[in-house]
Amino acid sequence: MQFLNGITLLLMFQLAGEITSVWFQLPIPGPVIGMGYLLLGLLLYRGVPAALDVAANGLLMHLSLLFVPAGVGLMVYFDYIAREWLPITIAVLVSTVFTLGFSALLMQTLQRLLKRSS
Repeated sequence: MQFLNGITLLLMFQLAGEITSVWFQLPIPGPVIGMGYLLLGLLLYRGVPAALDVAANGLLMHLSLLFVPAGVGLMVYFDYIAREWLPITIAVLVSTVFTLGFSALLMQTLQRLLKRSS
């Protein structure tokens, strides 16, 4: 029962994000906004509710199943991807380098802040 409560909570945050994205016509996907709402909720709650913990761990145990829709998308749009391979490759490479650099800077900053506080 806790898994159902947790997954319902996750879907409610996603729905709130979708509603926000559609109503305000934001260029940010609804699930990303929903994750922001979830983060705010967890910060306000000051912890992870047990039901959400059970649902999150259950989803993580079967994470590989979440790649099936991405694989199907690749098969469906194979012709488009083959036609536009160069811009897609450049976008993937640039975004990967940017993400790695940003993550490294963020980790260094957080480590410095944690050393100061301890």
